[in-house]
Amino acid sequence: MSENKFPGMPEIKFSKNGYEIRTDILGLANQLVLEEYRAKIAGWEMTGHKLETGQIVTTVTMPEFPGLERVLEIANQMYEFVNSGTRPKKNTSNK
Repeated sequence: MSENKFPGMPEIKFSKNGYEIRTDILGLANQLVLEEYRAKIAGWEMTGHKLETGQIVTTVTMPEFPGLERVLEIANQMYEFVNSGTRPKKNTSNK
């Protein structure tokens, strides 16, 4: 059992090591990328309509599911921001 002087109160950890920071950033990047994908899928679904034949027609292409490379790209941008304290350069590639 911990030596917490105030039972029932959570223990406070004042600093994280580098691995914990990178893990948190990777989790945040994953959440951000998935939310972006979900928003694109919702937009794609709303643009479609069914023909009398049951075929779905849409003028918007279905977004590609983001893979590990996209998550790592966003995580690296976030980590760069944390390390430098400045905003990272905007990526001009449209993914």
